[in-house]
Amino acid sequence: MTNSKRRRGLSVASALLGGVLVLSACSGSDGDNASGSDGGDSSQAKVDEAAAKKNSEAEIEITPKDGSDNASINNSAKVTVSKGTLTEVTMTTTDGTAVEGEISADKKSWAPSVQLERSTSYKITAAAADSEGREAHENASFTTVSPANSFIGNFTPEDGSTVGVGMPVSINFDKAITNKADVQKGITVSTSSGQEVVGHWFNANRLDFRPEDYWQEGSTVTLKLALDGVEGAEGVYGVQQKTVSFTIGRNQVSIVDAKTKTMKVMQDGKVVKTIPISAGSPENKTYAGIMVMSEKFKETRMNGATVGFTDDDGKGEYDIKDVPHAIRLTTSGTFIHGNYWGADSVFGNVNTSHGCVGLNDTKGANDPDTEGAWFYNNSIVGDVVDIRNTGDKTVAPDNGLNGWNLSWAEWKAGSEV
Repeated sequence: MTNSKRRRGLSVASALLGGVLVLSACSGSDGDNASGSDGGDSSQAKVDEAAAKKNSEAEIEITPKDGSDNASINNSAKVTVSKGTLTEVTMTTTDGTAVEGEISADKKSWAPSVQLERSTSYKITAAAADSEGREAHENASFTTVSPANSFIGNFTPEDGSTVGVGMPVSINFDKAITNKADVQKGITVSTSSGQEVVGHWFNANRLDFRPEDYWQEGSTVTLKLALDGVEGAEGVYGVQQKTVSFTIGRNQVSIVDAKTKTMKVMQDGKVVKTIPISAGSPENKTYAGIMVMSEKFKETRMNGATVGFTDDDGKGEYDIKDVPHAIRLTTSGTFIHGNYWGADSVFGNVNTSHGCVGLNDTKGANDPDTEGAWFYNNSIVGDVVDIRNTGDKTVAPDNGLNGWNLSWAEWKAGSEV
């Protein structure tokens, strides 16, 4: 009996001791929490604060998307924000070079103020704030289209120039174009005269525009290239986005008659001067047809070897330095130019050239009163020279800027739109 009571008492004591130990263990845990209660509240506050910042209502969008390649050099880079305003935007190349840009007046968008470079990687970092001042951040990196995956069109005439009535808009692409219709749709040529202007593809790389008749003198012609992002061939995209304009000068058309060996210079339909000439010899006839002046050189060198006139040793049949007052009419080498090496009696009497049209410059290349000097000084790029009665074939329309040798129906047949 006594031993039994003792055992029960020991059991109770043990249970109590266990309870104490348990309570002690629990108290120890509570004590730890109590001692760190201030620190825990502080950490939670920081978490809440960070969450609040992350929950800014401002939504930033950067284009192109992060990781993009083949991005446009004109329109791709842009930052916009909704439900907030932009506070800072930076754009740099991978080497850290800053790109100029500007946040809009309403602080809702940003864009670079310069054209981007091809085959270049850029990084944009943007920050914005919502109405409560909570910040949002976004960044993206992208690479612009490479030269291998893009095309450009080199065009003539130049922006702001004044040209003759025969000057077509001629565009030469640096890549072969297979999607001709899409590319042509991205190009518009208009004139203040209201003339209909149509494009004509000579090949996969060249597209010219002209009206049915010569441009109206004094009119303004505007070329608009909206080729950015236009796929010209598989995987090859346009990058140009620009507008240029040029002015049509007075109407000057010169009629060269190889039979009478004269040239009548006409302005606005009236003959202002008749000049004796020497055209191509019977062995080397001058091309016939309508030709447009594409370049002017006060002096140039003419070597027969460059245009296929060679002797048995492969040397040029002629090599003339300082040919004065030279005006190019074809890509293949037809010029109308001054001639100081021929006799005065040649001009107006004998056709002696290798295919060019020669004017008398025998008084000296620097004499302003020669026939060659007068014609040079009174001509501009884009003026028309209509060569007749040579006995040779009509010049190919793509040999220079000479598409006027196609009828209007033939010209329009070469359009893809």
